[in-house]
Amino acid sequence: MLALDAGPPEPERDCALCPRLSEFRAANQAAKPGWFNAPVPSFGNANARLLIVGLAPGLKGANRTGRPFTGDYAGDLLYSTLLAYGFATGTYDARADDGLMLKDCMITNAVRCVPPQNKPTPAELAKCRPFLTARFAAQTKLTVILALGRIAHDQTLLALGLKRAALPFAHGALHDLGNGLTLADSFHCSRYNTNTGRLTEAMFKDVFAAIRARLDKR
Repeated sequence: MLALDAGPPEPERDCALCPRLSEFRAANQAAKPGWFNAPVPSFGNANARLLIVGLAPGLKGANRTGRPFTGDYAGDLLYSTLLAYGFATGTYDARADDGLMLKDCMITNAVRCVPPQNKPTPAELAKCRPFLTARFAAQTKLTVILALGRIAHDQTLLALGLKRAALPFAHGALHDLGNGLTLADSFHCSRYNTNTGRLTEAMFKDVFAAIRARLDKR
């Protein structure tokens, strides 16, 4: 367990730390009462050696289903890759009740509530950061953190109290953070990144192959 000052790793369902996100959540609750429409909890267990950090829940993905990266294209690519590299078991069916289980892996987000246009503000990132710090501290065997995108990378470093300038984001990079902890970087597995060719399926798999190899050496 990391020696970090930390409170609870998950926000309350009615968390009101960010007024704009609370208002957006309330509007979504009124428009789509059958959706989850709340801070999306981390998925996995505290014994996992791999923790994946995304940006925020997607409006029609995790905000709808209540499970990170579930119900949108990013989840299709992420979960198929996790299954391919032994970090998940079962079948991914884009539903929180599809029975898929993570293996030695947990998934969380830098911001737990869906933001308008998928763009959290710097203030919202800062408000939610203590939950990320607490999530790191709660992971008893944490060995590799995978940041999906530059914002997740930066928020990870800030949550750990590390300087961003010394550890720049780069797709495929493996940063040694000391104390047996590695920060891995990947472009976010969003449809935009894959449609534009910024991230290919092969590039994404290469990141997980490197993580798998590093964990298998432990």
